[in-house]
Amino acid sequence: MEIKNLQKLVHNWIKNHGIRYFNVLTNTILLSEEVGEVSRIIARNYGEQSYKKYSKKEDLGEELADVLFVLLCLANQTGIDLEKSFNKKLKKKKIRDHERHHNNEKLK
Repeated sequence: MEIKNLQKLVHNWIKNHGIRYFNVLTNTILLSEEVGEVSRIIARNYGEQSYKKYSKKEDLGEELADVLFVLLCLANQTGIDLEKSFNKKLKKKKIRDHERHHNNEKLK
């Protein structure tokens, strides 16, 4: 699915189920919270932390989807065409980073 379609899907969900967008500040804080949940799962599944005795194992995919949802909300409410911005960034990174990564001995 294209990013612009995801943005429309989220916008329609907000209109039909969420009543309205939370304000930008609230959504930015929620984004930070969701990224923190992703970090916690990664620290426990791939890092050195362990789960607490009675905690349930969390779904990384679901938490990444939460991050994406809030990110799409922020793009929508600030008028950002995220697909256009992403493609612009990818083009910039391709030009800027190609040689740097290919010449990085740490990546070989």
